[in-house]
Amino acid sequence: MTTTSPPVPDVFSPGKIGPLTLRNRTIKAATYEGLSHRGKVTRDLVDFHVRYAAGGVGMTTVAYCAVSPEGRTDKHQVLWRPEALPGLRVLTDAVHAEGAAVSAQIGHAGPVANPTGRGVVLAPSRHFRGLGFTTPASLGDLHRIVRDHAAAARMAIEAGFDAVEVHLGHNYLASSFLSPKLNRRTDSYGGDLENRARLAREIMTAVREAVGDRIAIIAKMNMDDGVPGGFWLDEAIVVAQWLEADGSVDALEMTAGSSLRNPMYLFKGDVPLDAFAEVMPKPIRLGVKLFGRALLREYPYRDGYLLDDARQIRAAVKLPMVLLGGITNKEVMDRGMAEGFQFVAMARALLREPDLVNRIQADHRVRSLCNHNNRCMPTNFTGARCVLVDRATTRSQTWGTEAGYVGASTEDR
Repeated sequence: MTTTSPPVPDVFSPGKIGPLTLRNRTIKAATYEGLSHRGKVTRDLVDFHVRYAAGGVGMTTVAYCAVSPEGRTDKHQVLWRPEALPGLRVLTDAVHAEGAAVSAQIGHAGPVANPTGRGVVLAPSRHFRGLGFTTPASLGDLHRIVRDHAAAARMAIEAGFDAVEVHLGHNYLASSFLSPKLNRRTDSYGGDLENRARLAREIMTAVREAVGDRIAIIAKMNMDDGVPGGFWLDEAIVVAQWLEADGSVDALEMTAGSSLRNPMYLFKGDVPLDAFAEVMPKPIRLGVKLFGRALLREYPYRDGYLLDDARQIRAAVKLPMVLLGGITNKEVMDRGMAEGFQFVAMARALLREPDLVNRIQADHRVRSLCNHNNRCMPTNFTGARCVLVDRATTRSQTWGTEAGYVGASTEDR
């Protein structure tokens, strides 16, 4: 008796993540937009995501929605609280009107939070970080943050989201606990891999218990921190298998790199030190100019650059998987589908051309015009954009004013 492999899906065919069916298998990956204000939704943020929905993606992802006030990387970042829900509902309705689904990325930045150094910065263990030391999270902190993730997921349903993407990567809080380099705890959250993975698993389980199968749950997790002594592929395979066994996730999106120690490990391509320095807090701007090459190492770009590691996760689990990293044309999309990935996620290529998915669907020879100069990365805190297209900020004149908010009365603002 012979068995046949299942047919390879076309990237433009519908795809299913848990209870959610997407019109096609392309996803706008989470990139911090820099367009919310005081934790609430602006017309600029709505328009940002509508562009990708109109441009053909199956789903767009609203990035870095913080579950706790101290877990924000930026003071204007969307913060999960009841006051934000009306604006988020405007956003989800607008995306749905264009035929796309919309996901909310939820998480706690942990040691990546508060780059100015003001306020408490929670981490697994105490370590020096730029302008000060991190504070080891207490058990009470961890239990509260787990509850905050569950509450955020419930609010995502109220706001009309189709999915939540839980951030377990880039040395944000859950990722920093996974890292043996950053996690030197001696309690039940530190030490061996089972203990270091405890927080991530508790978060995912709490989210599942909060939402059941009402919306899709995606985990975005590092395969490799890109840091000596950090979380790496062999451990990531085991954690992915645990998450699958827990039944807490509907799909995995594998990523890489450390926002603390090696951010360019994820992005590959050019390192525009001058542009990075300009958006840094003044106390560390000179340091970036003088010593930035030590932190912002340059890695050569190639299409599908995370595929080699991701295929090892693919072989270890049966969950649907999202391929990220250098997805710029139909050829690399097809390669991902052929290797068993159900979805592909794009960020920089869509910043360059929001309608890229529609263009590729119309003509399979189309390739992204993105040249991975990475000058889009420093724009995250002034309005994410491709500087080859939008040299000025994408924040409109109403951003930061009463007229710029959506979905809330003046009294609520």
